[in-house]
Amino acid sequence: MGFDEFAAARLPALLRYAFVLCGDRELARDMTQEVLARALVKWPRIERTDRPDAYVRTMLTNEFLSLRRRKAVATVAMTYEHLDGPGAPAVDAAHAISDRAELWQHLGRLPRRQRAVLVLRYYEDLSDIEIADVLGCRPSTVRSHATRALATLRVGLTNVKAPVLAVRDGDGS
Repeated sequence: MGFDEFAAARLPALLRYAFVLCGDRELARDMTQEVLARALVKWPRIERTDRPDAYVRTMLTNEFLSLRRRKAVATVAMTYEHLDGPGAPAVDAAHAISDRAELWQHLGRLPRRQRAVLVLRYYEDLSDIEIADVLGCRPSTVRSHATRALATLRVGLTNVKAPVLAVRDGDGS
């Protein structure tokens, strides 16, 4: 598969992933564009990997994690209405919408690595081993980040329903 076909097929998923990571639609577009521009230059090497999509997702994750180091980024409070994709709530009771908005606010306050772990685990549905590959760390570090992030969310989200914050078994899946 050439770069053009890859980019056309994966662009919507990459944009959604970037948005969930950073919480800002325009920043997500900028990050994705930057990563795809770098991927184009490296495409012959990326194409030879077993999973080019995982390689580019790792590039996007690293772009997100390095944002603060490179420049000050204005943040926008993320509300659930910004997300147009899988998981958008159907017409629901007002308290459920409020709970989701509160969850998004608290998720946005987590340290970048903890937030990336939760997004990779629950949004991208990756195992701890796959997340460790993306972040360049050990699976035990992934579990540690997830545990800390979920504990932080539990403390701040006293009214959110338990299934939203359910912890996976420690089996690495």
